Amino acid sequence: MNVTPQNNEDIIEDNDFSYDGFQVVRGEFFAHIYEPSFTLNNYKCGVNTACIKRLPDYDYVQILVNPSTKKVAVRPCKEEEKDSLRWCSASGKRTPKQITCRIFYAKIMSLMNWDANYRYKLLGKLIRSNDELLYVFDLNSAETFKRSITENGKVKTQKTPTYPDDWKNQFGLPVVEHRKSMQVNTFDNYAVFSLNPEQEKTSRSTESRGDIYE
Repeated sequence: MNVTPQNNEDIIEDNDFSYDGFQVVRGEFFAHIYEPSFTLNNYKCGVNTACIKRLPDYDYVQILVNPSTKKVAVRPCKEEEKDSLRWCSASGKRTPKQITCRIFYAKIMSLMNWDANYRYKLLGKLIRSNDELLYVFDLNSAETFKRSITENGKVKTQKTPTYPDDWKNQFGLPVVEHRKSMQVNTFDNYAVFSLNPEQEKTSRSTESRGDIYE
């Protein structure tokens, strides 16, 4: 990306500079409450407020999964499209809807070898691919919030997330690899997730008491 500064006086020309050896620091290492996110928790899934605010004209989405690259895509769509899911409240102020999805949840836990009792949060980006807007989230980069049982028998959720082990000795991806990491062919090897009628009925009944995580 070429940037034109307002004042060129303090700019040092250095044509020998190279991105070799540099790593793009992961967004997960900074505060990111205003970044798009996708959460899996207690057999429910959903996006945060940032996602629905950026696409105010859409109330329905399709959820796509690429088992090979382990990425999740959330694609805005019309209500009448097959496998469409409401991702926000149906009335009043638009707020994220947590969708009950036991089968989908179990399949993701199996795919990633995750503990179903933990909460997982994925940061994503809104991208344009083949003239379509969609959010892409990387399952390999999930923040994990572990749970434990206290002496009183209550469930305690860890406030500080843990990250994949291979992140410990790095700041992020090398520049070239980073540029490729969010590239996606919208329907290449993706499977569209849908709720069956019984699951949808359950989802609607629990909407009012579903937790929303930013």
